Amino acid sequence: MCLKKQIDSIPAKPGVYFFKNKKKDILYIGKAKNLKNRVRSYFNKSNTNDKSKIMVSNSSFIDFLVVNDEVEAIITEANMIKEYKPKYNILLKDDKTFPYIIITNEIYPRVKIIRKKNLHKDGNKYYGPYTDVNYLRLTVKAIHNIFPIRTCKYIPNDYKNNNRVSCFCGFCLSLKKIGKKEYNEIINKVIQFLNGKNNDVKFFLTKLMNDSSFEMKYEQAAKYRDQLDALNIFSKRQRKIANDLSDRDLLHVSHKEHFGIGFVMRIRNGLLIGKEKFEIKINDESFKKILNDFLIQYYNNTQDVPSQVLLNENLPDKIDLENWLSSKDNKKIKIINPKIGEKRKMLDLCIKNADLILKNMIIKKIKRNDFLPKTLNELKEVLNMSIIPKRIEAFDNSNLQGTSAVAGMVCFINGKPIKKEYRKFNIKTVDGIDDFESMREIIYRRYSRQIKERNPLPDLILIDGGKGQLSAAKKSIDKLGLGHIAIIGLAKKLEEVYIPNSIYPQNISKTSPALYLLRKIRDEVHRFAITFHKNKRSKKLLESIFDTINGVGKKRLKKIWDNYNSLNELKNDSLENIYAKTQIPINLITKIKEKLES
Repeated sequence: MCLKKQIDSIPAKPGVYFFKNKKKDILYIGKAKNLKNRVRSYFNKSNTNDKSKIMVSNSSFIDFLVVNDEVEAIITEANMIKEYKPKYNILLKDDKTFPYIIITNEIYPRVKIIRKKNLHKDGNKYYGPYTDVNYLRLTVKAIHNIFPIRTCKYIPNDYKNNNRVSCFCGFCLSLKKIGKKEYNEIINKVIQFLNGKNNDVKFFLTKLMNDSSFEMKYEQAAKYRDQLDALNIFSKRQRKIANDLSDRDLLHVSHKEHFGIGFVMRIRNGLLIGKEKFEIKINDESFKKILNDFLIQYYNNTQDVPSQVLLNENLPDKIDLENWLSSKDNKKIKIINPKIGEKRKMLDLCIKNADLILKNMIIKKIKRNDFLPKTLNELKEVLNMSIIPKRIEAFDNSNLQGTSAVAGMVCFINGKPIKKEYRKFNIKTVDGIDDFESMREIIYRRYSRQIKERNPLPDLILIDGGKGQLSAAKKSIDKLGLGHIAIIGLAKKLEEVYIPNSIYPQNISKTSPALYLLRKIRDEVHRFAITFHKNKRSKKLLESIFDTINGVGKKRLKKIWDNYNSLNELKNDSLENIYAKTQIPINLITKIKEKLES
């Protein structure tokens, strides 16, 4: 069924729509007050958006999800974009890695730094995300210096039973036990501190200090004094930027071509308490759409929403966004587009900072390209490539007479091996010795997964082998629609480089640095695949040995392989060391060693 005909089945209700390709992978996710009208607009002659046209041309299916109202549509769209990361949506780059401050949902909460993919589903309070890690650590350090809150995980049962916590962390008020009510009062002050309400916290600590002094508890009063000093030191680092005491965020997106920076200034109680920047993948969208999507993705990841959000544009979905933001924190939140006055000056400062960050980011990217190894530029020339092969992935098969067939992949970025990107493959669909089919299988598996998970693709694929292995790999590449990626084969015997559809090898000098790099990568993938193959054979051999020893099953076998890489390593280790590592009984270890030595 063609796409236009699928529109007939879409209802005129609020919801979320999905454009999908032939494999039903999601290419784009959008929200709408009226699903039918919004989807139909993609096919109007008035639609001049190039990105939309390309996205529609690559789509085969249109799906939808009906929701109750526009606010629910915003929430659903944001969560699904975060989960599926569609190709044609605006995305925060690596947002899953941003750290947060968490106040734990415990009887006696802790405050710590955390990196987590799925937030807000466990009862904890989250503040962030923070892109300035130094400021984040400074903030958490200040909290632990100012407030007597626990830092350890363990609470003894006797303190749990009577809802009191002892001073086992060293931060509790005096040396007495603290009740739950008193402790939660301290946590409320931590929350005020994170919200920039330092004056309220100062008043609280000053009162406690004066009360302790009046009661002649001078040691305790001194502790409150030290906490006040720590608070004052931290407050000096916060810049006053507003004359009023309103809480507000300033958001702006600066972009050039496909580079984008989302910038946020967080102002609480008139103080600038945080500046966050996010690299954004930009598609061909209007500025309002880019800003709209950045706002949604940013606030979908945080619980800290102020009463005002300042933007440079009046967004079409402003009312719906205000309702959504208000529902997150159960308070009235306004989106403001100031034209004059102090708020305008603050917003101009935000825009200026975003523009400067974008400029510096572009300069850094240009510099990184300039400082690439000369070998890569030479490789680009000798292989007649259109781009510099910054990311090279290489493959090799390994087997012994068709048994324990495996393959390995190594990854070089900017001419250097990146071992965390290395991958191992067990051959699944090929019986016996067939290097060509094995290569076809692993290439297809590797890049079908990369496409599905939206992971980086290589600029150059290197096959350890001649024309046969290269041809098999090329078939898989073409089948996946990745024919634009350069692929070559490097035969071991004569060190000849082959390209697809060419009978003769490339004319590359044997002393060429480019050929030296290719040989280095080829030798590394060969070593990696051979090592994997040997380890697999050793494990199979050991497993067959263990079949004759009662008491050694899968669990104990796993313990052995978690601690030993080969039979020889196990054979040469002492009984005491093996026991210490695996906790397998000594009598069984003795039988294993006897079997290995026989």
